[in-house]
Amino acid sequence: MAATETLIRSYYAAFNAGDAEAMLALLTDDVAHDINQGARETGKGAFRSFLARMAIHYREELRDIVVLCESSGLRAAAEFTVHGTYLATDAGLPEAVGQTYVLPVGAFFEVRDGLIARVTNYYNLEDWTAQVS
Repeated sequence: MAATETLIRSYYAAFNAGDAEAMLALLTDDVAHDINQGARETGKGAFRSFLARMAIHYREELRDIVVLCESSGLRAAAEFTVHGTYLATDAGLPEAVGQTYVLPVGAFFEVRDGLIARVTNYYNLEDWTAQVS
């Protein structure tokens, strides 16, 4: 459990540092990424592309991170608050003009061989849309 908690906290520390390569180093090659209200993407290449796309549209910092692990350490969950700025209009979403937002998020993880094998994120898109509209 302790190793899994450290892994998840390292993942979020890399996120907050804007270090995509450090995040990717914590993932399995075949990582499954379930995007909030979207499709599942598979593999580090897809995850790298997702991070690059996000960096264009959003600047975010995660705060108040709580990590919960089940006893085997193979599954974990995290709850946190994202504080962000909407930098550039993302396809199908409202126009970006530098709006800020604060949003609670839940995330779920599977861990395999000491690396993150699945990341699933959930947040209230309707809430986010209302904040940036």
